[in-house]
Amino acid sequence: MSGSLIKIREIIEKLSPSEKKVGMFILENPHKISDLSIGELAQMSGSSEATVVRLCKVLGFKGYKDFKISITKDIAYINNTGSTGEQYTDVEPGDPLESIIQNISYNNKKSIDNTLEILDFNEVKRAIEAIILAQRIDFYGVGASHIIAFDAFQKFSRINKVVTAHADTHMQIASASNLKKGDVAIAISYSGETKDTYDSIKMAKEANATTISITKYGQNSISQICDINLFVSAPEISIRSGAMSSRIAQLNVIDVLFAGVASDQFDEVKKYLNNTRFAINQKKIK
Repeated sequence: MSGSLIKIREIIEKLSPSEKKVGMFILENPHKISDLSIGELAQMSGSSEATVVRLCKVLGFKGYKDFKISITKDIAYINNTGSTGEQYTDVEPGDPLESIIQNISYNNKKSIDNTLEILDFNEVKRAIEAIILAQRIDFYGVGASHIIAFDAFQKFSRINKVVTAHADTHMQIASASNLKKGDVAIAISYSGETKDTYDSIKMAKEANATTISITKYGQNSISQICDINLFVSAPEISIRSGAMSSRIAQLNVIDVLFAGVASDQFDEVKKYLNNTRFAINQKKIK
């Protein structure tokens, strides 16, 4: 599964009943779409041409023609890579260890691959440019998302960026209130609906900072108010392998941002990394 198909799968439960019928038909019959006119797709999915157009717009396309081209590319990708479009695999009670190892590893790799397909290059570029120019960067996350925020704090601190990633949500919103224009605030929440994270990023936006979200694909409360949206894809399955995969996908986005900044400021970053590496080496037992 690739690009547009991933996007449909990610938002299928949030679509209107008529849009959902179109989305389900496409997911079940992706190879047919390139040969169907908009009228034929509407008829075969039991909807209307207006509904098909609305779905295309929801997915970020100008119209049905652009959407069909994207689906054709998806099918070519599946055919060229030998992908079967398999879904994520859950861990079941009593699974043998070999299956657990394979399923968790498969889900983690798949979440990164699928995220790569939906990650918007221009949004990533804008995020990196904002971070480079920022005098201060705040990362907000609660629970497992705070682990990702702290990973970002650790990375960017090592290259001499002024960064915060408070675990306490009261400190997060207090920090957000003191941001200013040109600063950057990054909200990390897979669902995009974590209230404490939403409150902090909203405060950062009111303080005129550039706001960036890292959430699952589709409209959610956090992405709707942010200036830049970096979407990830991960499974929605019953056991914690789902949360594990979303964490891996979000950590990968943090790595992309860090590498983008480091590449742009290579000479300066190299100096700071050497400084921190030397300092850390002094702490080793000899």
